[in-house]
Amino acid sequence: MITLTEENYIKAIYHLSNNGEKTVNTNAIAEVMQTKASSVTDMIKKLSEKNYADYKKYQGVSLTENGRRVATNIIRKHRLWEVFLVEKLNFSWDEVHEVAEHLEHIKSDKLVNELDAFLEFPTHDPHGDPIPDKEGNFKHVEKIVLAKAEVDATYKCVGVDDTSSKFLKYLDSNKIGLGTIMTVKHKEPFDNSIKLALADSEIVVSQSVAKNLYLKKV
Repeated sequence: MITLTEENYIKAIYHLSNNGEKTVNTNAIAEVMQTKASSVTDMIKKLSEKNYADYKKYQGVSLTENGRRVATNIIRKHRLWEVFLVEKLNFSWDEVHEVAEHLEHIKSDKLVNELDAFLEFPTHDPHGDPIPDKEGNFKHVEKIVLAKAEVDATYKCVGVDDTSSKFLKYLDSNKIGLGTIMTVKHKEPFDNSIKLALADSEIVVSQSVAKNLYLKKV
């Protein structure tokens, strides 16, 4: 039986490895998990023994096929619960992540599959992230960060990279959410800030905001 801590490590490795496509060093995992590198090494050895991870000393760790399956299943549950919390229980998008962190560890496949059907098989969570299906497949969406957007081009907001409550509340206060249409009016060379034209206002956002907002050209 896989433990909650093991699931958290597997999920962290998956995200750090760019969805399982590269190896990750133990220091990066330690930083995410807020623990010592020696503790990470001990856990990775356990994951290797259970065939969830492949660890090579001095090279790093990657997930096995079993590990990737566990990771995408956790992510699926997390994002489905976020949809449920927003659509059915009226949570705001800045409130759901912490709650879903607990709900993602529920082991019942039947519950998750019924939840998916109850929500009418959503493809994206409230932050714009794709929800994998039962086989772990993601629906790919073409997107760029605002920092790379073209001046005078119009885009739709399709997601965020930073899902912290502080950042999402900032977006709310500036009337930016999923589906918001915006036109890039100017990029300031001095500090890389960007002027945006929204439906009924113009705002200037910092480079840190621009790196965390995903857009699709319309």
